[in-house]
Amino acid sequence: MNATPRRRQVLRAGAALAGWALAGCTPDATAHIEGGFTGTSPERGHLLREARAARQPDVTHRTHTLIAGGGIAGLAAARALRQRGHDDFALLELEDTPGGNSRGTQVGGIACPQGAHYLPVPGDDAREVQDLLEELGLRRRVAGRWQYDERHLCHSPQERLFFEGHWQEGLLPVEGVGAGTLAQYRRFAALVADAQRQAHYAIPVLRSTLAPAQLALDAITFKAWLDQQGLTDPHLRWYLDYACRDDFGAGSATVSAWAGLHYFASRHGFHAPGENSDEAPDAVLTWPEGNGWLSARLAAPLGDRLRTGRVVLRIAAEREGVVVDALDVAGDRLERWHARQAIVALPVHVAVRVVQPLPDALHQRAARVRSAPWLVANLRLRAPLADRRGAAPSWDNVLYGSASLGYVDAMHQSLAPVPGPTVLTWYRALGDEPGAREALLNTPWASWRDAILAELAPAHPDLASQTQRIDIVRYGHAMAVPVPGVLSQIAQWRTSDKRQQLLKAERLSVPRFPEAPRLLFAHSDWAGYSVFEEAFTLGHAAGLALA
Repeated sequence: MNATPRRRQVLRAGAALAGWALAGCTPDATAHIEGGFTGTSPERGHLLREARAARQPDVTHRTHTLIAGGGIAGLAAARALRQRGHDDFALLELEDTPGGNSRGTQVGGIACPQGAHYLPVPGDDAREVQDLLEELGLRRRVAGRWQYDERHLCHSPQERLFFEGHWQEGLLPVEGVGAGTLAQYRRFAALVADAQRQAHYAIPVLRSTLAPAQLALDAITFKAWLDQQGLTDPHLRWYLDYACRDDFGAGSATVSAWAGLHYFASRHGFHAPGENSDEAPDAVLTWPEGNGWLSARLAAPLGDRLRTGRVVLRIAAEREGVVVDALDVAGDRLERWHARQAIVALPVHVAVRVVQPLPDALHQRAARVRSAPWLVANLRLRAPLADRRGAAPSWDNVLYGSASLGYVDAMHQSLAPVPGPTVLTWYRALGDEPGAREALLNTPWASWRDAILAELAPAHPDLASQTQRIDIVRYGHAMAVPVPGVLSQIAQWRTSDKRQQLLKAERLSVPRFPEAPRLLFAHSDWAGYSVFEEAFTLGHAAGLALA
């Protein structure tokens, strides 16, 4: 039987995965490991694809403001409403726990992340996030300077790379590389510094200058720009590709040159080995459960205003208000919500299916969004692993040349004097792989188990014997990928007054469109890529902007 092109892609992805799994693990070596899929419910999201017969609501609710989506943007919007003394609202969330990509769990009694696992110490452009951290007691002013609580800053050693058969400190390949490689590192560092001088790269992106130089970079891929600059060294290219997959879910051949430079220029630049060697690694905040620590604290004050297990089926903007239909999955009941206004904190690919009438700008954005699927696996170990020579076990551990992004150690922040059982959280971004979304959902758990163990085996030959359980989280649409053209589209939204109206809230543009004036849109998809700071800032601005 001939396969369609789409099906051939899925079959190739599955075959590649099977080959990867067979490379290192035998059934006898892994049969003792328990586990399964957890954390997300693809079946719930796919309810939107089904033709559901029209039915009358089983229950009707009224509220002043309805928030659709309980990721970081939705939680930030709820916090902003509460800060204004506005308590008459409800938040509807698809999954059983809020937080989106920033959720945590426990495996065998050990807290660990199910998605995002750290937050860089925010710069002054992300002042809304700074205020949140102050509210949570994570930073305070001492003698006129801000200090962060060291218990929540990532403990040393922070990161290491398995390279040429041993571990080295840091993630940039350094030990044993030649003079040509080091020269290209210095060349790239100079280009990042030059980009910072030409334009302001900010997180959140809507506080960037969006200068002509940035828009020119947005027109081509990062790979094409690197080729133009003659930056062809394989060690540098691997590292930059890793950085893109880490923040954007896809590699340098997919993301724009603006995005590739933004990764460095929006924070502390890029430092070649031997330059600024006295500088410490960029400080990050992390917790055993990752950013689930933050989302849990954002959700805690909401009480029964938070409604989980709700599939939003329709958001209709009417003359006198907004009508939202949502399916209560647990009771199979259709809820109808009448609200004065609503914040649509849903991914764009979902919002375009449920919002009525459909704003033209939302349709355009959805047509341009490319989302990356992700796989997150939590490996529960009975005891510490035997380690290869070189740098000591770190919080972030990456294998050079790997298809994955490596793993973080959930017990790295522990102050226990003797290491013991732990959970390793392993990440793989699949945004560059044809047929990856279907393969992600159709590949059996046991195949993923064996593939993960095989991938890590060169660094940890005893991993399979020490692993007790592997819980896997699948994100079919984990994050928007900043492909070429995304920044230009954002620039058009920010300056246009013909196709949409932009409501200014604390100097941020919050999407609000003439076709549906009672709706505000807040999700990291509107920033072009998915990080905590972008989602939180957009949600906060939407919560402040509503009447």
